[in-house]
Amino acid sequence: VQLQASGGGLVQPGGSLRVSCAASGFTLTGYAVGWFRQAPGLEREGVSCISGTNGKTQYADSVQGRFTISRDDAKDTVYLQMNNLKPEDTATYYCATLKPPYYYCPGYEARPDFWGQGTLVTVSS
Repeated sequence: VQLQASGGGLVQPGGSLRVSCAASGFTLTGYAVGWFRQAPGLEREGVSCISGTNGKTQYADSVQGRFTISRDDAKDTVYLQMNNLKPEDTATYYCATLKPPYYYCPGYEARPDFWGQGTLVTVSS
Protein backbone atom coordinates (compact mmCIF):
# COMPACT_ATOMS: atom_id res chain seq x y z
CA VAL A 1 0.00 0.00 0.00
CA GLN A 2 1.67 3.18 -1.13
CA LEU A 3 1.45 6.49 -2.89
CA GLN A 4 4.14 7.25 -5.38
CA ALA A 5 4.84 10.73 -6.69
CA SER A 6 6.71 11.04 -9.96
CA GLY A 7 7.42 13.41 -12.81
CA GLY A 8 9.72 15.89 -11.13
CA GLY A 9 12.80 17.27 -12.78
CA LEU A 10 14.71 20.35 -13.84
CA VAL A 11 12.81 23.03 -15.73
CA GLN A 12 13.59 26.59 -16.70
CA PRO A 13 11.63 29.52 -15.27
CA GLY A 14 8.43 29.95 -17.20
CA GLY A 15 8.36 26.29 -18.12
CA SER A 16 5.84 23.56 -17.33
CA LEU A 17 5.90 20.22 -15.63
CA ARG A 18 3.29 17.65 -14.64
CA VAL A 19 3.76 15.56 -11.54
CA SER A 20 1.70 12.46 -10.80
CA CYS A 21 0.62 10.69 -7.64
CA ALA A 22 -0.28 7.04 -8.16
CA ALA A 23 -1.80 4.74 -5.57
CA SER A 24 -0.95 1.07 -5.42
CA GLY A 25 -2.53 -1.51 -3.17
CA PHE A 26 -5.62 0.64 -2.60
CA THR A 27 -7.99 2.88 -4.50
CA LEU A 28 -8.09 6.68 -4.41
CA THR A 29 -11.77 6.71 -5.36
CA GLY A 30 -13.66 8.77 -2.81
CA TYR A 31 -10.54 10.17 -1.19
CA ALA A 32 -9.46 13.77 -1.36
CA VAL A 33 -5.79 14.08 -2.25
CA GLY A 34 -3.53 16.96 -1.40
CA TRP A 35 -0.27 18.08 -2.91
CA PHE A 36 2.31 19.53 -0.56
CA ARG A 37 5.82 20.81 -1.07
CA GLN A 38 8.88 21.43 1.02
CA ALA A 39 11.77 23.60 -0.02
CA PRO A 40 15.15 23.32 1.68
CA GLY A 41 15.12 25.07 5.02
CA LEU A 42 11.41 25.78 4.89
CA GLU A 43 8.34 24.16 6.38
CA ARG A 44 6.15 21.90 4.32
CA GLU A 45 3.21 23.76 2.80
CA GLY A 46 -0.04 22.82 1.15
CA VAL A 47 -0.16 23.48 -2.57
CA SER A 48 -3.46 22.09 -3.82
CA CYS A 49 -6.22 19.63 -3.07
CA ILE A 50 -8.91 17.83 -5.04
CA SER A 51 -12.08 16.49 -3.46
CA GLY A 52 -12.86 12.80 -3.45
CA THR A 53 -16.50 13.27 -4.35
CA ASN A 54 -17.33 16.33 -6.42
CA GLY A 55 -14.00 17.27 -7.96
CA LYS A 56 -13.78 20.59 -6.15
CA THR A 57 -10.29 21.98 -5.97
CA GLN A 58 -8.30 24.31 -3.77
CA TYR A 59 -5.04 26.09 -4.39
CA ALA A 60 -2.53 28.02 -2.35
CA ASP A 61 -2.44 31.70 -3.27
CA SER A 62 1.13 31.31 -4.48
CA VAL A 63 0.14 28.84 -7.22
CA GLN A 64 -3.41 29.96 -8.05
CA GLY A 65 -3.77 30.44 -11.80
CA ARG A 66 -0.55 28.57 -12.59
CA PHE A 67 -1.16 25.07 -11.20
CA THR A 68 -4.05 22.73 -12.00
CA ILE A 69 -4.89 19.62 -10.03
CA SER A 70 -6.87 16.78 -11.59
CA ARG A 71 -7.59 13.13 -11.02
CA ASP A 72 -8.22 9.94 -12.96
CA ASP A 73 -9.89 7.49 -10.61
CA ALA A 74 -9.74 4.73 -13.19
CA LYS A 75 -5.97 4.94 -12.87
CA ASP A 76 -5.96 5.79 -9.15
CA THR A 77 -3.81 8.77 -10.03
CA VAL A 78 -3.86 12.46 -9.21
CA TYR A 79 -1.97 14.99 -11.30
CA LEU A 80 -0.57 18.45 -10.71
CA GLN A 81 0.02 20.43 -13.86
CA MET A 82 2.44 23.25 -13.14
CA ASN A 83 2.77 26.10 -15.62
CA ASN A 84 4.76 29.31 -15.59
CA LEU A 85 7.08 27.83 -13.01
CA LYS A 86 9.16 30.15 -10.87
CA PRO A 87 12.41 29.53 -8.99
CA GLU A 88 10.45 29.76 -5.74
CA ASP A 89 8.48 26.67 -6.81
CA THR A 90 11.64 24.63 -6.34
CA ALA A 91 10.84 21.97 -3.75
CA THR A 92 10.18 18.32 -3.15
CA TYR A 93 6.53 17.70 -3.95
CA TYR A 94 4.52 15.15 -2.00
CA CYS A 95 1.01 13.85 -2.26
CA ALA A 96 -1.09 12.63 0.62
CA THR A 97 -4.53 11.42 1.50
CA LEU A 98 -6.19 13.29 4.32
CA LYS A 99 -7.39 12.68 7.82
CA PRO A 100 -11.21 12.59 8.19
CA PRO A 101 -13.29 13.74 6.53
CA TYR A 102 -11.41 11.75 3.90
CA TYR A 103 -13.28 13.12 0.90
CA TYR A 104 -13.19 16.80 1.86
CA CYS A 105 -10.57 19.46 1.02
CA PRO A 106 -11.18 22.48 3.28
CA GLY A 107 -8.40 22.60 5.85
CA TYR A 108 -6.35 20.08 3.89
CA GLU A 109 -3.14 21.92 4.78
CA ALA A 110 -3.43 20.70 8.36
CA ARG A 111 -4.81 17.22 7.65
CA PRO A 112 -2.28 15.19 5.67
CA ASP A 113 -2.41 11.56 6.68
CA PHE A 114 -0.86 8.96 4.39
CA TRP A 115 2.16 10.30 2.55
CA GLY A 116 3.67 9.32 -0.70
CA GLN A 117 7.34 9.45 -1.57
CA GLY A 118 8.21 12.88 -2.91
CA THR A 119 9.47 14.03 -6.28
CA LEU A 120 11.95 16.88 -6.67
CA VAL A 121 11.09 19.85 -8.85
CA THR A 122 13.89 22.28 -9.60
CA VAL A 123 13.19 25.53 -11.42
CA SER A 124 16.40 27.11 -12.57
CA SER A 125 18.04 28.58 -15.63
